[in-house]
Amino acid sequence: MEPNNDILVKVEGLSKKFCKDLKTSLWYGVQDLFAAVRGNANERQLRPKEFWAVKDVSFELRRGECLGLIGHNGAGKSTLLKILNGLINPDAGSVTIKGKVGALIELGAGFNPILSGRENIYNNGAILGFTRKEIDTKLDAIIDFAEIREFIDMPVQHYSSGMKVRLGFAIAAQMEPDVLIIDEVLAVGDLGFVLKCFKTIDQLLPNTAVIFVSHSMVMISRICNDIMLLNHGEVQYCGKNVSKGIELYYKTFANKEGNVVFDDGSIELISCQVISEGGNDIINWNENLMIKLHFRMLNLDKMPFIKVFIFDKEERPVALIPNYDMYNQETSIASNINVSVNISNIQLTMGVYSIAIEMHEDNNKNPIYRQNNICTFSVSAEHDYWPAFCLDATWVVN
Repeated sequence: MEPNNDILVKVEGLSKKFCKDLKTSLWYGVQDLFAAVRGNANERQLRPKEFWAVKDVSFELRRGECLGLIGHNGAGKSTLLKILNGLINPDAGSVTIKGKVGALIELGAGFNPILSGRENIYNNGAILGFTRKEIDTKLDAIIDFAEIREFIDMPVQHYSSGMKVRLGFAIAAQMEPDVLIIDEVLAVGDLGFVLKCFKTIDQLLPNTAVIFVSHSMVMISRICNDIMLLNHGEVQYCGKNVSKGIELYYKTFANKEGNVVFDDGSIELISCQVISEGGNDIINWNENLMIKLHFRMLNLDKMPFIKVFIFDKEERPVALIPNYDMYNQETSIASNINVSVNISNIQLTMGVYSIAIEMHEDNNKNPIYRQNNICTFSVSAEHDYWPAFCLDATWVVN
């Protein structure tokens, strides 16, 4: 069998429920124990104060695949990973995992705080099934990767969060697991270490199945070739279209309300509209775009310096459009101003974008008006890419 066809993780109908009240949970535990002895347990039915943390989740993960697991806080991601790692038992369904599992599920999880970093390396290696002699051959590589040689014999309880993450990832990666599970812990590491982790995952991936949890869609799109979106414990999307999963994730957090950040009373913004060349609400890639602003001058007699910002789905600014050519033109107080901002051949990739407006009395002065998320617009394209821009270029073969 080809390595890439080797199924390493198989999850079928996995469900896990929790109780919101401790006393009730203990009582239910006693009931479940007697029901299990009698052989008539009913795991599929919720009782008062219970909820599904994970409900009917199924997927397969092969060697060479990296599954990005995304969802809001409380969606069930960490619960699912704990079940996969054998830390808690499911109420229904089954999990089959082949080979060694390396997991970074919680900060410092798997470490004995009173033992040194060196001793914890041997403990974790033994749990993964390595002999002491095998761990000896990997010890220097683990310490060097974690960049903590100076502190390797210090108790782990005195390590910083970043040091624990570096050591945990170094152990999991250098032991070359068949399945690598990473739950958000890379957010603690600095940029240099995160880049090193990405490079290591790239090297492991041909022979490893990876499950990667993050709230950073940049990280997800960087390393994942499969994606699963969880929403209140249920699978909302699962497939290889990573961009589609990310788009659905962003729709969960869509902010539809404008936010006035600053207003000194000089300007009243009446409306902002984005339309395509053909007058449609949806803009096609490489099509001309028009942003129409309508505002009233309340306390100014000259055209303000205007900045139009375009933000992507993560509220990051991807474009700035200033009106260098027309600000300071004389106008009259209380006049209505209509401005059209024409952009040729918009090359933003498929997705939803938002507009923010900032106005200044002069280019070098503080803003007199700022409003975020005034309006949104959608870009349609033949292909769905993650980066903000897909540039139109001419390719030549020499």
